[in-house]
Amino acid sequence: MSVVVAKRLVKTYVSGDIRVEAIRGVDFSIEPASFVSFIGPSGSGKTTLLNMIGCLDPPTSGYLQVAGQEITSLSRADAARFRGEHIGFIFQDFNLIPVLTVFENVEYPLQMVQEWPRQQRKKRVMELLDAVGMADQGDKYPSQISGGQKQRVAVARALVTNAKLVLADEPTANLDRETASRIIDLMKQMRDEFNTTFIFSTHDQRIVDSVEITFTLEDGILHRQETMTGGMVGGDDV
Repeated sequence: MSVVVAKRLVKTYVSGDIRVEAIRGVDFSIEPASFVSFIGPSGSGKTTLLNMIGCLDPPTSGYLQVAGQEITSLSRADAARFRGEHIGFIFQDFNLIPVLTVFENVEYPLQMVQEWPRQQRKKRVMELLDAVGMADQGDKYPSQISGGQKQRVAVARALVTNAKLVLADEPTANLDRETASRIIDLMKQMRDEFNTTFIFSTHDQRIVDSVEITFTLEDGILHRQETMTGGMVGGDDV
């Protein structure tokens, strides 16, 4: 079963007499354990599309299924609950909570969404910190670690709830070249280890070169879909 299915998906923003069609009738599907990117110029609709997949912004019309759940008709409360249980997020500015330690930042989703017992939380958090090479940094605060280490923590936090889908919005934008390459390798390792689907919104050619499928958006329209070898597997309006 596909982890994401979109059919005739539309997102329109209206402010007074101004009407902006951010996403205009796109169709696509993404398989489990995929490494996928959405690319396109600023304003093409990449972040809007990620926000809809992540249950942060409801579609205006069309069909959207994520992790087996049709989400277009979910209430805000149900969407928030589903998001917390099934979807992880990685952001370009890391979004770590400065007053919490590394351990507490990774633990936070388990407390707020899934309410795991304390000992079970500790075991799970340490498993993820060890997986991203941060097991010895759990007592530090975000201000005490590097940008690359912060993004490692963000990867651990995104996976801690056993999310099978991780959405990453420009996750390497604030990292130097070498650190960004290590983070991309880490995310591929996490995909292979946890069977997680990673979907990126990005301008970073290093990510584009690393993914298996690239979707290109322009003016809210999905123009093409390409495999990692450059072979075309779809045309306009895929």
